[in-house]
Amino acid sequence: MKLLRYGPKGQEKPGLVDADGVMRDLSSVVDDIAGDVLGDASLARLRGIDASTLPRLPDGARIGACVGRVGKMVCIGLNYADHAAESNLPIPTEPVVFNKWTSAIVGANDDVEIPRGSTKTDWEVELGVVIGKACKNVEAADALDYVAGYCVVNDVSEREWQIERGGQWDKGKGFDTFGPIGPWLVTRDEVPDPQQLGLWLEVDGHRYQNGNTRTMIFNVAEVVAYLSRCMSLQPGDVISTGTPPGVGLGIKPTPVYLKAGQTMRLGIDGLGEQRQRTVQAE
Repeated sequence: MKLLRYGPKGQEKPGLVDADGVMRDLSSVVDDIAGDVLGDASLARLRGIDASTLPRLPDGARIGACVGRVGKMVCIGLNYADHAAESNLPIPTEPVVFNKWTSAIVGANDDVEIPRGSTKTDWEVELGVVIGKACKNVEAADALDYVAGYCVVNDVSEREWQIERGGQWDKGKGFDTFGPIGPWLVTRDEVPDPQQLGLWLEVDGHRYQNGNTRTMIFNVAEVVAYLSRCMSLQPGDVISTGTPPGVGLGIKPTPVYLKAGQTMRLGIDGLGEQRQRTVQAE
């Protein structure tokens, strides 16, 4: 099942994609794709709906972030060995954890703002994991039972603020618009193995990233279990699980960074595609 949220920013309504690829309105059934709606029982109820009876979305409707009321967005750094190598950093022995502020979250096709004075804004296609029920201190063997589904994430990053401005990654990762998620939340029953997903990213038609989740250092179950030891996880929390090689920072001999007026296009097998235009922040 593919769930979505649509409408103006801050006024999104719930929806789904039916078997024919038609986007339908779910607001007569649930108030949002958030909280308890992400639990197993609620998702099972939604699967039982005859989607053809639901209204079609209006033509041209904006697709918002696929999850509402996100409590926290937790990210894993350097989770692909070849990305760690291109960043000139050692392969982690434990997951590298940082945060994106929830104010960074936007829709899959919303504009991405280049911060004032930035010359090192970068891209990172990542697999997003959405928590469906609360968990704490879970074992890796059970961790995927707590996942509602998966989505595409662009972990946009400002490298100067991330690396050169005092060493706290959160600063370079959390600018407004730096967390596009969606377009869909694809429920876990449609993703039998999250470690067999191709993911890719292009800028202005040039493919920079082309990887697969099978090369993660710490797989999804291990990441969820590890984080549940550091913090409790609640329904609607989003985990971004790291990026494969091909980021602008790693291009040799000269890194390549984003500037206003470019187009990023990215996607993951079965989870849909994103397309963002870069604009200069005011």
